Amino acid sequence: MYTKADIQELLKSVMDPEIPFISVVQLGIIDDIRIEGKRVEIDMVPTFAGCPAIDLMKMQIEKVCREAGIEEVEVLVKQKAWSTNRISKSGRKALKDFGLSPPPKVEGEVDMQLLQHAECPKCGSTRTRLLNTFGPTACRAIHHCDDCHETFEQMKPL
Repeated sequence: MYTKADIQELLKSVMDPEIPFISVVQLGIIDDIRIEGKRVEIDMVPTFAGCPAIDLMKMQIEKVCREAGIEEVEVLVKQKAWSTNRISKSGRKALKDFGLSPPPKVEGEVDMQLLQHAECPKCGSTRTRLLNTFGPTACRAIHHCDDCHETFEQMKPL
């Protein structure tokens, strides 16, 4: 018999295909885990509507659970708003360690001002500027640091 904590531990091995160094748990897309006997239901929240990676992550979650001996597993994709505030502390550290600026915590509405300045993941400076709101994926923007002169990506705040 598995507990929610056991399932969550299993899911730490499932990485986001677009950001392959951060798990679905760290990203905060696992919304709920329900266990009824041998059946496990996992609710997940996509980071963006129409996220191209959601089906792959769903399949990977099911596979990891089945490989652990869970015979009945269902992953339900909820149409609920995800926020970058759901990214865990370890997830934010993983983003920064990889060279992506973590999004700031947001209270209220997200506006363009939040995108204008990001903390440089290389040197920690906030003397940065937005170069392009469109990075290699829909969830990233491109910035430049005026102190260390590095160009870097920031995960957009939502």
